[in-house]
Amino acid sequence: MAGKPTKVKGQVEEVVGIITGNKKLESKGKVDRRVGEVKEKVSRVKDKVDKTTDKIERKAGKVIDKSKGLGHKK
Repeated sequence: MAGKPTKVKGQVEEVVGIITGNKKLESKGKVDRRVGEVKEKVSRVKDKVDKTTDKIERKAGKVIDKSKGLGHKK
């Protein structure tokens, strides 16, 4: 999933920063972790949008097919 490597990298940097007392590394890790979390959420939203779009397209196709059968009959 998108963002997972960034999130994990950030978690590692954050912990190493805490353990070593390196505030700069800890802060960088927090930022990377948050960026990874956001990327994961955006990826999930994109997937949901794609699935919904596919579902709408299928339903629209069915409606169009049905409407073709409603033409004037002689």
